[in-house]
Amino acid sequence: MKYITVLVDGMADYEIESLGNKTPLQVANIPNITNLAQKGEIGLVQTVPKGMSPGSDTANLSVMGYAPEIYHTGRSPLEAASMGVELLETDVTFRCNVVTLSEDEPYDEKTMIDHSAGEISSEESKELILFLKKELENEFIKYYPGVSYRHLIVWDNGPLEFTLIPPHDFLGQKVTSYLPQGPNSGILYDMMKKSFDLLNNHPINISRKEKGLNPANSIWIWGEGKKPKLDSFNEKFGLKGSVISAVDLIYGIGILAGLKAIPVEGATGTIHTNFDGKATAAIKAILDGDDFVYIHLEAPDECGHQGDLDGKIKSIEIIDEKIVKPVQNAMEKAGEAYRILILPDHRTPIKIRTHSSEPVPYVIYDSTLDSFKEENRFSEMAAENSGKFFSAGHELLNYFLQK
Repeated sequence: MKYITVLVDGMADYEIESLGNKTPLQVANIPNITNLAQKGEIGLVQTVPKGMSPGSDTANLSVMGYAPEIYHTGRSPLEAASMGVELLETDVTFRCNVVTLSEDEPYDEKTMIDHSAGEISSEESKELILFLKKELENEFIKYYPGVSYRHLIVWDNGPLEFTLIPPHDFLGQKVTSYLPQGPNSGILYDMMKKSFDLLNNHPINISRKEKGLNPANSIWIWGEGKKPKLDSFNEKFGLKGSVISAVDLIYGIGILAGLKAIPVEGATGTIHTNFDGKATAAIKAILDGDDFVYIHLEAPDECGHQGDLDGKIKSIEIIDEKIVKPVQNAMEKAGEAYRILILPDHRTPIKIRTHSSEPVPYVIYDSTLDSFKEENRFSEMAAENSGKFFSAGHELLNYFLQK
């Protein structure tokens, strides 16, 4: 039996008045996922444990079978693993976004315009981070460039008692109430404030503004954590496998779990990602001998953060056509027995433009079973009405793998 998880980041949502009080999932044209739902099982799963933040780190650990209450030590150290940054037990790591802030006010009164600086390219942001590295790095605090707007800071023997808020949690609001808090938070704040002075008129940002693009004119520090340790996926579940993504977080979880991280050229984590390449990589991994593959798709989440309803619907439809359809066709052609699990890690509702903690829908299809329920659909409401519910998200994978 082969096992394929298609993780559609932030796909679930709330009912939206302009859609006739339906969700993007309910109005999206997803014939391939609908077919799997009718021939399979739908239900709800609580991927984010009560009391924990609904981050992609927490939720993806859960979906991959690792109870966040046990394994979660912060978001950024998972990303560090993907970036090949060796951490000491005493290191404290931080996610370092390059963001777009309003320009005219004092730093404390600026507005968070864009958590991703217009989904800036990795090439542009790398140059900006290396510039900050030269200007702001010291004996204890080091900068590491990552992918697009997502970067890393490591503080040797640093403190961990901070209150740090993700920039996508307060888009369109003043930063005043969301600045770093806690002992030594002034060090982080000082770096953020200095970064604006250094970056706002950097040649890259001057060029971006001339093109009508959002400048990456500040860093925003959050996602603190310490070196994690995950049990081997192979030892835990008796399977060997791979992860396919565009973001360091997912690759980091996979690497720490002993899974292969398969890079895909042109994978960006946006609606403009290389969907075809991801599907091809997944099919090759399975047919070349992997038992399990985890395909992570970021586009609906990014559209949710941007408040882009049309983009969110379109990205879900693209994933149905360019990921689900070719993967299923390849498995049928190969004659392999397989199961597919499709679900989001969390909701990223258009209304609030950030993550929320409600349960999310899942669909499981097993090629060896013969059933059909015309009424089954893959949506938040249909899943809720199914009567199937996993209150602990990590238990869903055991069920999917029939462990």
